[in-house]
Amino acid sequence: MTMPPGILISAPSSGTGKTTVMLGLLRALAEDGLQVQPFKSGPDYIDPAFHHAAARRPAFNLDTWAMPPDLAGGISEQAQGADIVVAEGSMGLFDGVATRGENGFGSSAETALMMGWPVVLVIDVGGQAQSAAATALGFKTYNPDLPFAGVILNRCASPRHERLARLGMDKAGVNVLGVLPRRGDLTLPERHLGLIQAVEHPDLEEAINGYASFLREHVDLEAIKSAARAGDAKTGNLPKPPAQRIALARDAAFSFTYPHLLTGWRDAGAEILPFSPLADEAPDPSADLVWLPGGYPELHAGKLAANQTYLNGVRKHAQTKPVHGECGGYMALGTALIDKDGTRHEMAGLLGLVTSYEKRKFHLGYRQATLNAPMLGFDTGARLRGHEFHYTTILKEPDEPLAQVGDADGNPVPETGSIKGQVTGTFFHLIAEATS
Repeated sequence: MTMPPGILISAPSSGTGKTTVMLGLLRALAEDGLQVQPFKSGPDYIDPAFHHAAARRPAFNLDTWAMPPDLAGGISEQAQGADIVVAEGSMGLFDGVATRGENGFGSSAETALMMGWPVVLVIDVGGQAQSAAATALGFKTYNPDLPFAGVILNRCASPRHERLARLGMDKAGVNVLGVLPRRGDLTLPERHLGLIQAVEHPDLEEAINGYASFLREHVDLEAIKSAARAGDAKTGNLPKPPAQRIALARDAAFSFTYPHLLTGWRDAGAEILPFSPLADEAPDPSADLVWLPGGYPELHAGKLAANQTYLNGVRKHAQTKPVHGECGGYMALGTALIDKDGTRHEMAGLLGLVTSYEKRKFHLGYRQATLNAPMLGFDTGARLRGHEFHYTTILKEPDEPLAQVGDADGNPVPETGSIKGQVTGTFFHLIAEATS
């Protein structure tokens, strides 16, 4: 397979505005008639939906910690037919974990190196001028093997500020691809897990069009396109489906699914049967498996507790066939969910799990798990890689632990997941099966 040329948008740290740049660039290039393939480096499951909306082409995650080479290759093949690839990094360019995973430590720099994509670094120059060049130079030279296309200077206060910042970049030999003036309205709404979901944005199209116009005015798009490079073509395989007919909860309460999973399942011939718990829909009775993915059930707990068609349908399915929940889906399969106001809402009751948002505790990081029982088509003893990100406190978890779970460094974590009869649940979002 011939890989289209690509670039990776990154930054020294989170909060520099790279997502705004990413969305504006995706839409501007698409408006120019290009087929643009978006990717997200790392385990973020919210950004790909925004990327899809901006590029009008499905986005996929690439993860050097969690994904074996074969899976990364299969995901990269999704760029076939595109004219250009634009990927977005996570956190800072070189940020990863301490212990190596399948391909690396999980940094965006590793993704760029693996794929051969030059880096465009978005630097927030607020509060500095020539000094920003020292940051840029450090990132450019930190790994001499990493191709470095240049920088976009964000939140520039004035023409004088721009002139001083450019002087520093010229002295450091860093290519300036654009300068974005400070604008307080160019932000995406957020909640406790970061950005709100794309489906919840009050006017996403208008926002993305605004980002694209802003990028056109202040960034050299031709220079960006010229900086893109095609790396070595990768090949591989996407995950196989755990069942032939999969009833998938999908609405504002359950929306966090990694795109490579669903694409792999569909490509292998599985049928995905969406249903909406919020609309009080039951899963298709003919489904072989019911899967409740992550999301924000805590924001809709009262409605979910009242929707008896949905609840009875999931309960009936669990009598004879498997049901699995991830994170928010796991909580919804439990006995009760206590919201931030302390109100208790009865959930499906298929597991004994009781969780609370009134007593918030931050859980974030990669997870590695060894299964104590079968789950989603994986056998007992299978070793899985995933990611956990939530603020839930477990008040009660009486069922048998589904897996032995540790963080990226192998330290045990108490969120082991649960199994009871045909029902399983985990707090981590599955990314891949480990191969080494």
